[in-house]
Amino acid sequence: MRLFLALLISLFSFTALAQSVPPPALAAKAWVLVDHATGQTLADKDADARIEPASLTKLMTAYLTFAALKAGTLTPDQVVPVSEKAWRMEGSRMFIEPNKPVTVDELIRGVIVQSGNDACVALAETIAGSEEAFAALMNREAQRLGMTNTHFTNSTGLPDPQLYTTARDLSILASAIVRDFPEHYSLYSMKEYTYNNIKQPNRNRLLYMDATVDGMKTGHTSTAGYCLVSTAQRGTRRLISVVLGAASDTVRAQESLKLLNFGFQFYDTVKLYSADESLSQFRVWKGKENEVAVGFTHDFVMSLPKEAAQKVQVTLESRQPLVAPLEKGQEVGTLKLSVDGKAIGDYPVVALKDVPVAGFFGRLWDAIVMFFKSL
Repeated sequence: MRLFLALLISLFSFTALAQSVPPPALAAKAWVLVDHATGQTLADKDADARIEPASLTKLMTAYLTFAALKAGTLTPDQVVPVSEKAWRMEGSRMFIEPNKPVTVDELIRGVIVQSGNDACVALAETIAGSEEAFAALMNREAQRLGMTNTHFTNSTGLPDPQLYTTARDLSILASAIVRDFPEHYSLYSMKEYTYNNIKQPNRNRLLYMDATVDGMKTGHTSTAGYCLVSTAQRGTRRLISVVLGAASDTVRAQESLKLLNFGFQFYDTVKLYSADESLSQFRVWKGKENEVAVGFTHDFVMSLPKEAAQKVQVTLESRQPLVAPLEKGQEVGTLKLSVDGKAIGDYPVVALKDVPVAGFFGRLWDAIVMFFKSL
């Protein structure tokens, strides 16, 4: 069974549609722009190329720290011992000391705002016993999140030949922080933090340039260049930008803002269907009911170019024959999308309710009908 639906809004796969306004060319080695709500890539260049993450590594250090707080294995006011290794860390620091008490809450701010390598090591040792063991946890979590081109060797991002990631993987991690730990995410908008009587500013210049930007993390080494993962929310829309290998602090901020502005100006995020909204009724055989409502069990949102809104054709196909019993959430068909005759994506639709098996005579009648239909 096929049902053609006319929609004024559309679903799409970004790369399949011709964009009248092309994405900007950035002065950076690699970049990606992602819609947080849908996970769709709106613009990218070399997004899957392996790069040195520098201090962007600390996004995973923070993610695991937030997870430990959620699990109750850490508490915000817990006092953390400062090892000699943490105290002697090179690079950016929050200036913790072995004989001075420091709490988990203070260390988190030291990681996020001050990009403190010493704070990262102190948290890593507290959570996993050693930084090496913590790196193993980082890699396990990266695989769980789908960061398939990432490998961590430390908690700080200090250069290592076996430490690498990609722009796309970093966008996955940034989106996971926003999604999984909203109670901690506001820390990424802090513009400064003082510890040990030393005030340090957040190095993310976009926090000072655009009020809609509320995170996330900078990174820099001589080999990685200047890097920035940033995210902004305008209205209900949130976009995530990753810009890697820029020539300066100023350039990474300017190019990141250019990318974010492009996504907000030329794309919309649209909720096409609400959770459990019925798109159609599919025929069911040998069931107590002859039809089942189909749709999605979650809100179905997509990004689309603003000028492509009325060009998408939608076809709903049933996976016939559908034979009872059916369970709610069971895949029963496909929503097919195209623009100007070009296929752009298939999305599974599911049964929105259970359909139990009919009694004997109901099953017999359906069997007879199916037999004659097959002739």
